[in-house]
Amino acid sequence: MATFLYRLGRLSFRRRWYFALIWVLLLVLAGAGAATASKSTNNDFSIPGTEAQQAFDLLEKRFPGNTEQNASARVVFKAPAGQKLTDPKNKAAVEKVVAEIKRGPQVAMAVDPFLGKAVNKDQNIGYASAAYKVKSMDLTEDTRTELKDAAQHGRDAGLTVEVGGSVLQQMPEGGSEIIGIAVSALVLVITFGSLVAAGLPLLTALIGVGIGVSSIAALAPVLDLSANTSTLAMMIGLAVGIDYALFIVSRYRAELAEGREREEAAGRAVGTAGSAVVFAGLTVVIALAGLAVVNIPMLTKMGMAAAGTVTIAVLIALSLIPALLGFAGKQVLPRKIRKGGPAAAAGDKPNMGTRWARVVLRRPVLVLAAGVIGLGAIAVPAASLELGLPDDGAASKSTTQRKAYDLLSEGFGPGFNGPLLNVVDLKDAKDPKAAAQKTHDTMAKLDDVAMVTPAQFNKAGDTATLLVIPKSKPTSKQTEGLVHTIRGERDALATDTGAKILVTGGTAMNIDVSQKLNDALLPYLALVVGLAFLLLIVVFRSVLVPLKAALGFLLSVVAALGAVVAVFQWGWLGSLFGVEETGPIMSMMPIFMVGVVFGLAMDYEVFLVTRMREAYVHGERPGEAIVTGFRHGARVVTAAAIIMISVFAGFIGSSEQMIKMIGFGLAIAVFFDAFVVRMAIVPAVLALLGKTAWWLPGWLDKALPNVDVEGEGLQKTLATPSGEAGSPDPDGEREPVRV
Repeated sequence: MATFLYRLGRLSFRRRWYFALIWVLLLVLAGAGAATASKSTNNDFSIPGTEAQQAFDLLEKRFPGNTEQNASARVVFKAPAGQKLTDPKNKAAVEKVVAEIKRGPQVAMAVDPFLGKAVNKDQNIGYASAAYKVKSMDLTEDTRTELKDAAQHGRDAGLTVEVGGSVLQQMPEGGSEIIGIAVSALVLVITFGSLVAAGLPLLTALIGVGIGVSSIAALAPVLDLSANTSTLAMMIGLAVGIDYALFIVSRYRAELAEGREREEAAGRAVGTAGSAVVFAGLTVVIALAGLAVVNIPMLTKMGMAAAGTVTIAVLIALSLIPALLGFAGKQVLPRKIRKGGPAAAAGDKPNMGTRWARVVLRRPVLVLAAGVIGLGAIAVPAASLELGLPDDGAASKSTTQRKAYDLLSEGFGPGFNGPLLNVVDLKDAKDPKAAAQKTHDTMAKLDDVAMVTPAQFNKAGDTATLLVIPKSKPTSKQTEGLVHTIRGERDALATDTGAKILVTGGTAMNIDVSQKLNDALLPYLALVVGLAFLLLIVVFRSVLVPLKAALGFLLSVVAALGAVVAVFQWGWLGSLFGVEETGPIMSMMPIFMVGVVFGLAMDYEVFLVTRMREAYVHGERPGEAIVTGFRHGARVVTAAAIIMISVFAGFIGSSEQMIKMIGFGLAIAVFFDAFVVRMAIVPAVLALLGKTAWWLPGWLDKALPNVDVEGEGLQKTLATPSGEAGSPDPDGEREPVRV
C-alpha cells in the first residue's frame, strides 16, 4: 500500500491542476444538488420490532390519515391571578388568539379550549390545539411568525400565553462550529509556524465537509434524512478532515527539512502518513457504518452519512493535499527553515515528546496506575446512567415550549405531558364495545393512573384508542412501572375479552428504545471492536498492541459516559456548559459514543504507534522505538487532539440538547483517549511489554497480508540511505536512547 500511495502522491503533485479541478467540480456539483433539492427533512423516529412501533403501525393501518406526522401546536393559556379563563374578557381574548391562528394558510384546524373541553378544574389554565397541513420543517417563517404574533396578542390582553409542540422544531442553528474552526486555525499556526501550512488542513477539511454536507442535503428528500444528519456529518467531517490533512502536511515538512525535492517529499508523505490515514479512516468508517446493527433507521442513516463524509476526508487527504502542496512550494515551512536550509530544522535540545516518553519509560507502573485509577474514578457516575428521549421538559426554562410544558403540568398534573396511548385491537373480540369498556375499567383501577379517556373507535369498529394519563411525570420510575403494569394485563384481557393491547407514547417509546439499544450494545461492540481488532493486527502485525488499543478505548469511553452523566444528569458544572435542565441521558448516547469514539480513538493509536512500529522494524530497541514515536508524533498528535476537541466543543453552544450532549461527550472522550490513554497508558504498557508487544505467531504472520503501513517495502523500493528510519525532522535530531 505504501508504494501505491507514494505513486499517487507524486502523481497528484505533478498533475496538481487536474486533481484540484476535480475536487472543485465535485464541490460545485454537490452544492448545485443541495441548492435545487427540496428543503424537506424527515425527523420521524421509528423503532422497528418494538411494541411502540407496532402500535403506530396498527394506527396507520386502522386509522388511515390520522397518524401523519404533520406539525402541531399546543397554545397554553393561564388567566391572571384570581381570575378564570371563562371570565368574559379572558374568554374573548383566548377566542381571538385562536381565530388569528386559524387564518394561517398552512393551518388545517385549530380548536379553542372551550370547544375542546381543554380547561382544568380550576378554570384558570387551558390549551388550544392546532394542526398544520405540512411537516414542521416545511413550515414557512411567516407561519411561525403569525403564531408568535397571535400568542403575543393574548399576552397583551393580560393572559399568560406559551406555545409548545412540533411547530417550533426547526433546523439546528448553525454557527457554533465556527468557534472550533477558529481554535483549530490558532493551533495549526502555532504548530506549523506557517500560515500556508496552517491553512491547507482547514481548506481541505472545509472542501470535504462542503461536499459531504451538500450531498446529504441533496439526498435528504430521497433518503428521508433527518435534520441532525448533516450536523453530525459536519462535526465528524471537520474533525477528521483537519486531522488527516495535518498528519500528511507534517510528514511532508519533515521530508522537506531532510533536503528532499518537493515531489519526492510529497510522495513519501502520502506513502507513509497516508497509509496511517487510510487505516485510521477505515476504523472510523467501520464504527459509524456498524451502527446499522442497532436497526434504528435514523441512527443508521446518521452513521452512514457521517461515514461517507469521513471517506471523502480520507480521499481528499490522499489526493488533494499533495496537489495543494505543489502549489504552496516551500511556503509550508517556517521562515527560519526556509532561510536556513535543512540544518536549521535540527536542534540540540530534545523536544517535549522525547522528554515525556523518557519520563514514562522511567516510571511505567506509576504512569499506568495513575491513568487507570484516574479514568476509573471519573467513570463512576456512569453506574447511575438513566436513559430517555428528550421532550419539552428538558428544554431551557427560558423557552416558551418549556413554559408551556410547566403550565400544563401545573394545570392538569405532571403526567399530562406524557400520556400513554393504548391501541386496542378488537378484531378478535366477540363484543368490541364491551371489550373496550373492560379495558378502560381495568386501566382506571391501576395505581398511578390519574385519568383514562373514553375509547375512540375507528370507522370499522375493530380498533379503539385509550389515553391513560399517569399521575407522575413522563420520565419518572412510577410512569415507567405503569407501562410495564399495563403490558402485564395484556394476556388476562385477551383471554377474557379477545382484545389485544399495544402501548405506545413517549414513555413507552423510551422504554422500548432503551431496551433495544441495550440488547444491541454487545453485538455492536463485538462487530465493531472485532473488525477493528483484525484490521489493527494487519496494521501493526501484533496481537497485544491491538488488544491494548481496544481495552484503552473501553476505559476512555466509560470515563466519558461518566462525565456526561455528571454534567447532564447530575448537573455538576452544568452552568459552565450551558446545561440549564438536568434529566435522563439521550437513549442513543451510549451506543453512539461507543461507535464514534472508538473510530476516533483508533486514529491516534494508528498515527502514534505506527511511528513506533516503523522505528522498531528498522532496528531500534523497543524503548528506543517508543521515544522515536513520540519524538516524531507527539507534537502532531497533540495538535490533532486539540483541534478535534475544539471542533466538538464548538457544538456545546448549540441550542439543541441532543447536539450539545453529543458535542460535550465526544470532546471529553477525545481528551481522555488522546492525552490519558494514548499519551500515557499506551507507552507505559508498551514499555512494560518490551519486545513482547510486537509478538505475532509465525503462522499468523504468514497468513496476514503485508500492507506495509510503516513503509518498509517502500524503503526497499526506493533504496535510498535518506529513507532510513530515524532521520532528523523539524522537531529535533535523533539521539541514542538507553532503555
